[in-house]
Amino acid sequence: MSVSTGDKLKNLQKRLGFNFFDPSLLRQALTHSSYAYEHPEEDLRDNEILEFLGDSVVGLIIADYFYHLYPDFSEGDLSKYKSLAASTDFLANLARKIGLNNFIFLGKGEEKSGGRKKKTILAGAFEALIGAIYLDRGFEEAKAFLYRLLRLFFQQKILPSRLINNYKSALQEHFQKAKLPPPRYRTVKETGPNHDKSFLVEVCLEDIPLARATGSSKKEAEQRAAEKALKGLLGKKLKGLHHRSFSFESED
Repeated sequence: MSVSTGDKLKNLQKRLGFNFFDPSLLRQALTHSSYAYEHPEEDLRDNEILEFLGDSVVGLIIADYFYHLYPDFSEGDLSKYKSLAASTDFLANLARKIGLNNFIFLGKGEEKSGGRKKKTILAGAFEALIGAIYLDRGFEEAKAFLYRLLRLFFQQKILPSRLINNYKSALQEHFQKAKLPPPRYRTVKETGPNHDKSFLVEVCLEDIPLARATGSSKKEAEQRAAEKALKGLLGKKLKGLHHRSFSFESED
C-alpha cells in the first residue's frame, strides 16, 4: 500500500469519525471495478461484493429508522420513505455529503468520463462503505453512522401522498391514474466493456415509444427515459427533482 493511498484512507477515516480495525475493508469499499481492472498487479478486490452486502444492511437500517421515526404510519407509507432513502439518487447524495466522491479509486477511463459524478458509482460506493463498516465494526456502528446522516434529511414529515422518489414511480402512478397499462422498458442497445458499459433504453406505452435515454446501468437509463416521458406528457406540471423527492400536479 503506497503512502498516498494510506494517507487517503486515514483522511477518510478522520472524516468518518472512526478508524477501521481492518483498513483493507475500507480500501476495498473504495475500489471501483474500473480501477481493479486497470491495476491487476495490485491484486485488489473491487467493491461489488461489499456493495451487495451493504445494500441489505442499508435497507434494514433505513426500515428501522422510519419504523421508529413514524410509528403511526402505515406499511405503505413507510415503504415510500424506505424507497426514497434507499434510492440511487439519495444514496449518491449521502456519498457527496461525506465527501466520498473524493476518495473513490477509479480507472483512468472512468475518471475521464466523469465517474466521480455518476450517481450509480457514488451510491454503490456508499453501500460498499456501509458493508465495510458492518463487517469491521458491527451492525450497531453501521446503524449509528447511517442514522446520523438520515437525521440531516428526515426530521419533519413529508406527506406520503406527495412522496415520489423516482421518475419510474411517477410515470407508473400517472399511468395508473389515467387507467392505462403500466409502462414497458426495453433495452435497445448495450455497448462498451464490462467495466464501462452504456445502455440505451426505451420506455413505451404498450407498443408506442415514448422516450429513449442512455445510462451507465439499465436502472439509470430507465430513470432517464421515464423522466423524458414524463416531461413530454406533463410539461410544466412536473415539479423539479431534488434530493428528497419530487411531485407532479394531477388534474384531479
